[in-house]
Amino acid sequence: MFPALKQGTAIFLRVDIRIGTIVEAGAFPEARKPAFKLKFDFGPVIGVKKSSAQIVDRYTLDELVGRQVAAVVNFPPRQIGTFRSDVLTPGFADEDGAVILFAPDRAVPNGSRLF
Repeated sequence: MFPALKQGTAIFLRVDIRIGTIVEAGAFPEARKPAFKLKFDFGPVIGVKKSSAQIVDRYTLDELVGRQVAAVVNFPPRQIGTFRSDVLTPGFADEDGAVILFAPDRAVPNGSRLF
């Protein structure tokens, strides 16, 4: 699905981080730690994928839909309770330890790869 990496390519490029637009966000009451269920559109090559994210301290469901954020798309899917997470949604901790999403400051095409 993804092109093979050339020998000598930086190790971080083995982690495939792409931009997707959140098209759906919902509550995840079954999660052990407070989280949201997210659905991303990564464009025609990768398609629509799901993730859960522990971002309830800094985001509301309404402000998430339509937002572009980065996600790791080449890790194996993970079962989180009854929910299957297809991608990893990375973030950074703020001064209070709440997760802030990793996102571009301008719109880019869905599916764009971090390099």
